[in-house]
Parts: sequence; C-alpha cells; structure tokens
Amino acid sequence: MGLFRRRPRATDLHVGDPRFDAWEVVADYEDLETARAFAGQLAALGIDCALTADWELDRFGRGDIALRVPPEAYGDATVALDGLDLD
Repeated sequence: MGLFRRRPRATDLHVGDPRFDAWEVVADYEDLETARAFAGQLAALGIDCALTADWELDRFGRGDIALRVPPEAYGDATVALDGLDLD
C-alpha cells in the first residue's frame, strides 16, 4: 500500500533540505507567517519558490527563514518582491 504524498507548496518550510542549496536566496525573514505571505505572493505570480531553514524554528514560528527561487527565476522574483515591499 503506497502512501499519499501531497505536492509541496511554496509556503511549506523545508528544514535542512539540500534540494534547495543551489537555489538563490531572494529574501530572509524572521517569522514564518511573514515568510509564507511573501512566498504565497510569488507562487501566485507563477514563480517557483521555497522556504528553507537550516534549523527548526522556535515555538513561536521564529528563526532564520530564507525565501529561495531557482537561479533562472531570481530576476523576476526580486522585481516582484520589490513591488510587494511595504517599507
């Protein structure tokens, strides 16, 4: 009997996952809620992305979270994030 595995979403957090080591970091976040919001916006624009962390987050969902994209999507992702930046 096979296990059902859903396709990872852009807003999933991948901890210590080497599959994304070659992907470019376009932004760093300190909390998972904010990181998921920006990853969701990139995904809605059709830009592949992943949230990664080297270590597990604390119990409040805080830590060092990187928003990564494949190298070929870096330019589009940075332009999109610049348009979403509220600062």
